[in-house]
Amino acid sequence: MATEHLPRRVGLLCLSAAVVISACTTLDPYTREQQTSRAQRGAIIGAVSGAVAGLITGDNSMERKKRALVGAGLGAIAGGAVGSYQDRQESQLRAQLDGTGVSVTRIGDNITLNMPGNVTFATNSADLNAGFFAVLDSVGLVVNEFNQTVIEVAGHTDSTGTDTYNQQLSERRAASVSAYLISRQVLPDRIIQVGMGESRPIADNTTESGRQLNRRVELTLVPLTLS
Repeated sequence: MATEHLPRRVGLLCLSAAVVISACTTLDPYTREQQTSRAQRGAIIGAVSGAVAGLITGDNSMERKKRALVGAGLGAIAGGAVGSYQDRQESQLRAQLDGTGVSVTRIGDNITLNMPGNVTFATNSADLNAGFFAVLDSVGLVVNEFNQTVIEVAGHTDSTGTDTYNQQLSERRAASVSAYLISRQVLPDRIIQVGMGESRPIADNTTESGRQLNRRVELTLVPLTLS
């Protein structure tokens, strides 16, 4: 049985904080009002080259993925059309996920869906909750319509258990979500899958409610453009 470790705090630095926070809008899944969430204010962006909320893979990985998709015949979005494309995708995601407990965060041209533990997984499990299927079905409908989008699926855990155990668990959680999306006809080549273990908490691991928030999967949707 995994043993509980003391919570580990990871410094998550928000790059250009004033600009990023002002640009970060989240739909509260319970009040359904726009807000800048406490988690986003405190822990939006870590020291990763992706430099966007939720995005774990760096620029090089994302660019390789984009070039592979374009090479396979999925055209890139023209620069001037990116904003409008993501506006429409964001609008549809907000409509589909309204009231589900999943938050929708937009920073620049990237969109992050935060799917917390009460929606996704039980403690120490990578099996999808039955109630999560409908949420992923809704996401699949939207991302299949907006198919010029790269989808990063990032698994996260709370701090209960060893680093190794949590890393493996987060990878299995990311794999479970990715496999479900693929079963809903999302092109596998569009997905980047990553596990982050307990290294990116967005809440206090000393409380059950905080651990539940940290047991999450984040989907970050990045428009298919080539620099």
